[in-house]
Amino acid sequence: MKLNKKALAILSAGHLVTDVNQGALPALLPYFKEALNLSYTMSGVILLSANLTSSIIQPAFGHLSDRRPIGWFLPLAPFIACLGLSVTGLISSYSFLILCVILSGIGIASFHPEGFKTAYFFTGDKKATGMSIFAVGGNFGIAVGPMVALTLVTSFGLKGTLAMILPGILIAIVLFFNISMLTTPVEFAHREAKKEVKAPLSKNQKISFFLLVSIATIRAWIQFGLVTYIPFYYINYLKGNPLYAGKLVSTFLMAGVLGTLIGAPLADRWGHKKFLLTSLILSFPLLLLFYYSSGIMAFILLGTAGMVLISTFALTTVMGQALLPQHLGIASGMMVGFTISAGGIGVTLLGAIADTWGVPMAIKTIFVLPLIAIGLALLVKYPPTK
Repeated sequence: MKLNKKALAILSAGHLVTDVNQGALPALLPYFKEALNLSYTMSGVILLSANLTSSIIQPAFGHLSDRRPIGWFLPLAPFIACLGLSVTGLISSYSFLILCVILSGIGIASFHPEGFKTAYFFTGDKKATGMSIFAVGGNFGIAVGPMVALTLVTSFGLKGTLAMILPGILIAIVLFFNISMLTTPVEFAHREAKKEVKAPLSKNQKISFFLLVSIATIRAWIQFGLVTYIPFYYINYLKGNPLYAGKLVSTFLMAGVLGTLIGAPLADRWGHKKFLLTSLILSFPLLLLFYYSSGIMAFILLGTAGMVLISTFALTTVMGQALLPQHLGIASGMMVGFTISAGGIGVTLLGAIADTWGVPMAIKTIFVLPLIAIGLALLVKYPPTK
């Protein structure tokens, strides 16, 4: 079976539109805080509500997806994600704002397991390459989300969020008219799976999957930690230019988008586990050198670190699916949703470190994490034995 670029491009576009909402919400928080006169804690609860619904419940949707195909989630989920966020700028009640954020989160959560599972059937022999085409849509969506939200709000006021519904409607139409082509291989695989006697998962498969989830969680912790604490370090600690800190974060995230596309074909060529280990080993010195650099070198080193670190985003999902071949939905939900939400919890722990020992110590803690991930990656038994 060959790699189906058309199907993966359509799914990737759906992924992009869905995850724009994830990237946009943090950028909108200061505007919600001012409009509704919220405290920092109340603003934090908005993000927590989004995180709990968009990430933590993904494995539950994955479980549903494994039991029976739910192809209609593909057009419906991006629309719901956009609908929830688009009305947030129109409302004057905090409780209703939370409900809208939760609605958007449910749209995001329901798209990912079904999307990753569907994409799996169009990747052919080049699993990591194919999955990267789908995954890069989400990475790009998160990266451009803040720009989209801020452009709309600065141009039209808080009511400008209403324009977020337009891409949701457009992609829902595109996915609806391609639903038959996208869901046919999934439905066929489900019918065939019912005829087969399912072999129980081996102990090695279970342990390796758990280790892989832990590695992906650490990667999310590093990524979110840097995005959160680079601005604190440059603005609050070094008293630097906020714009400089913002450009650094954007460089890191956009380089990650590029890394997802470049890394996957290399992973298919070199071997998945070998590429994962290489990327983790390279991340440590790159991050350390970034910390002690300045000017253009800081951008080059952080951009390279982002490219190397985030290049394994699609790869770890493919490895998880290979370890749990009869549970593609759960594998996708765990590798994407659970690890991202657990990574978010890690950022809270970094906050405790920053409060106790200062922001530089929080940054240095992030640099130790790749070393832990390397140790775990060495223990992963991959590829799984047939």
